[in-house]
Amino acid sequence: MFWRKKKNKKDNYICSECGEIHEVWPALAYNSPSSYFNLDEKEKNTIATLNSDFCTIDYPDQTDRFIRVVLKQRIIDYDDTLEYGLWVSLSEKSFINYSDNYKNSNHEEKYFGWLANLLPDYNFKENIPTTVVTKLGNERPEIFPHEDFDHPFVKDYYNGITKEEAEKRIHRMLKNS
Repeated sequence: MFWRKKKNKKDNYICSECGEIHEVWPALAYNSPSSYFNLDEKEKNTIATLNSDFCTIDYPDQTDRFIRVVLKQRIIDYDDTLEYGLWVSLSEKSFINYSDNYKNSNHEEKYFGWLANLLPDYNFKENIPTTVVTKLGNERPEIFPHEDFDHPFVKDYYNGITKEEAEKRIHRMLKNS
């Protein structure tokens, strides 16, 4: 989890964990894709690599490739968004293109990716398809779930969630971190 700058300063956030007033909501960030998290320590040390923006897992029959991204969840009754720091899996071609241009501040590209984190607020029986959009200035790419994919996560993304729901998610994440 990390804290981000708030767009408007008219509201403060009171943390239920520490009781302190913050001027920003934390971004709900995942340190790794779920596939990496589920590996045992030996596997993490032998078949996987992970840093703050890239992860690969070399299984005997395939290599899974992941990049760190941002998802901005609209809040319907509040003038801000709830940000997630997530991971998506990319094809080998897209992963190589992204990593080759990682330090190129003028790189603009779209990739197809699969959401690679399981958010506790949803039941995931299958992966969620996304469009990954790189940003100028070397910001982390932003993802957009495919609107035609029938899943509560996708519906919430496009319809928005309430401020109360966003704060519940923040409190739950703080409790579990």
